[in-house]
Amino acid sequence: MTGLSRRAFVAGTGASAVVATSPAAWARAEPEAADVYGNVLRDAAMVWKRLPSGWQNGPFLGNGLLGVHVYNKGGEGNVLRFMVNHSLVQDQRGQWEAAIGYSRLPIGYLTLTFAGTITGVDWRLDLERAELTGTVTTTQGGVRFSALVLNQRSVLLVSTTPSAGEEGVAWGFTPLSSHTTRTIRLPAEYTGNPAPVVADGHVEQPMHAGGGYTTAWREVRNGTDRVLAATVAYGYPDSTGAEEAVRAVRRVLDGNPEAQVKAHRLWWQRFYRRSLVSVPDKLLQRFYWIQLYKMASATRDDAPVVTEWGPWFPEAGNSWTNIWWNLNVQVSYPMINASNHPELDAVTTTFRKYRENLELNVNPDYRDGKSYALCHPGDRMLRPGPRYVGVPGVSPNDHTGNLTWGMHNVWLAYRHHMDDRVLRDVLHPILTGAINYYDRFLVEGSDGKLHLPETRSPEYANASDATYDLSLIRWGCRTLLDNVARLRLDDPHEARWREILARLVPYHRDEQGVMIGANVPLAESHRHYSHLLWMYPLQESLDRPSFEHWASMRERWHGYSFAAASSLETLFGNPEEALSYLRFFIDGNVVDNCAITPNTMYREGSNLAIESPLAAAQSLLDMLIQSHGGVVKVFPAVSATWADASIEGLRAQGAFLVDASRSGGRTDWIKIRSEAGEPLRLRHGITGPIEVRDEHGKRLPYRGTDTIEIPLRRGRTAIITGQGRKPTPPRDVPSNGTAPAWGLP
Repeated sequence: MTGLSRRAFVAGTGASAVVATSPAAWARAEPEAADVYGNVLRDAAMVWKRLPSGWQNGPFLGNGLLGVHVYNKGGEGNVLRFMVNHSLVQDQRGQWEAAIGYSRLPIGYLTLTFAGTITGVDWRLDLERAELTGTVTTTQGGVRFSALVLNQRSVLLVSTTPSAGEEGVAWGFTPLSSHTTRTIRLPAEYTGNPAPVVADGHVEQPMHAGGGYTTAWREVRNGTDRVLAATVAYGYPDSTGAEEAVRAVRRVLDGNPEAQVKAHRLWWQRFYRRSLVSVPDKLLQRFYWIQLYKMASATRDDAPVVTEWGPWFPEAGNSWTNIWWNLNVQVSYPMINASNHPELDAVTTTFRKYRENLELNVNPDYRDGKSYALCHPGDRMLRPGPRYVGVPGVSPNDHTGNLTWGMHNVWLAYRHHMDDRVLRDVLHPILTGAINYYDRFLVEGSDGKLHLPETRSPEYANASDATYDLSLIRWGCRTLLDNVARLRLDDPHEARWREILARLVPYHRDEQGVMIGANVPLAESHRHYSHLLWMYPLQESLDRPSFEHWASMRERWHGYSFAAASSLETLFGNPEEALSYLRFFIDGNVVDNCAITPNTMYREGSNLAIESPLAAAQSLLDMLIQSHGGVVKVFPAVSATWADASIEGLRAQGAFLVDASRSGGRTDWIKIRSEAGEPLRLRHGITGPIEVRDEHGKRLPYRGTDTIEIPLRRGRTAIITGQGRKPTPPRDVPSNGTAPAWGLP
């Protein structure tokens, strides 16, 4: 412990060590020299000049497992709460449905109690360092602090330096009841887990099912400077995690903390530099970078798939206590693809690790070892508890398309990286099981077509031939046939997939466009857009009347509805409409008592969620790059109000990395590197004659004009320019107006 005060915390990657005179030295170190990424990230920092009051407006930290929110609860004038939660902490009572029996469980909050009443705050959430810094002013003085969740250790570090009058500022911990916060279908026999066991420096919270979880914390001091370390450890079935939690805190404080902080900052610095997005709308640009920060704080490829709250369990709880697979996961993860962040792909990893549990989601009467399905909610291991996916033709019915849509996320990840191991080991076998489940219910009608009995079009109505399910069946069969060709498989299902595609009933239509299903029109506002899935994100085809009919009724739209509408307008080639939908959402407009929150989280009435802002980040990416249908499109839907834009390292289907620049309202140049040697068709958008050269300046052959084909081998680069133009370094483009910081500025 005494070694801490003699060691040096490091300011950042490449910085020289600063000899520490106190444990808080890392919090006072000077920033490094700026680069374009650093400038963009500094501009995107969230700011608090007012005291946050909870989940909806407080700063948040995380590393995919440990999540922390910082705020002041009303009525506690001299206390800051550091709400701690962990993605692994869940119940293990599988006799009840996943949202209850496998429910995420509340943990508790650290309290920083001041001598005086809090009168002011000045905080900044530095995205590049994933670190919250600032001051708290009280009637007795003030405290300067810095807080981060170590990326590689799941340990919260908080440095505090009190002024005269606040020397007595002190830490404590308050455990919350280990009880699901879900009240829907809560069984009468349900009881919360046992009371916490309080010890010196840690609190154990045992579970009835065995094991439990422990929060441990410790503070070290050197004069007026202090550092707190805290963590949460989960053990099941034989441990409450107490030894692990106490050991983790001890290792950070007594070991080499400056190396831990340096590794933390290095990871985040490298994370952001995988790609660049800069546009003139700085409110939207900041929003986008915050979503990258949020996603990396909430999930990793070796962490659980995000729940509705990410790792940040709200103190109030509410009903969304596990993982929702009927839309929420599916719209959260696409942004990791174009932004070039495969390290965040928990979806593919989860299906790879827990594939055997998918059969548990099938009604026992229909389990045959060949059929898969997926309930919502489920837990991080794809277990549903004693709930099953609906049986087509048997009401009530739900969840039928969840797994196939989830496989679309895996397919997107595959297409952006072209790793055939994902195709062979994950996508093909699981998608085969999902289509097998559908296939056993398809029936031939009097018209000779294959029809699907009644299923649930999510969050709207039951219908036979539900468009939602038919679109997923079509996408699934086409994708499986593509897989067979790519992997050169001799698959016994191939003939049946071809037959399904040839005979599956067309979508039912009326004068307004595609219907929910047979004899079920879209007659009222529909937030889920499930009947339009074939347009977006499945990219089967486009139909303007169907979109306009859906968009004409927005009374029940939620955040992800506006994100989907924006992305659909980019596909229609309408950039102004696309931007209008996106800005309507991020500007905080309230529809159906739903709105984005000041810290870029999201609320639906009193329920809280994170998926809609993440979906909106994908909508921005859709304006800048698209790659469906085998064509890479650069700046396909950029508003005329955006004269400039700069991108670097964005990833397109086919495993292409794309850099590009726009200035004066036109595309200047595009640079594309092939990682897989796939065929490249590029819609470049450059006006006038073009030149195509390799990275050495040698001319490359190409065919076409507006859309060109370039033979580009694996590892090679093509640079497309207007005549006389040359690539320039990536830049933060000028703003076209002023905008406040996110947070409470």
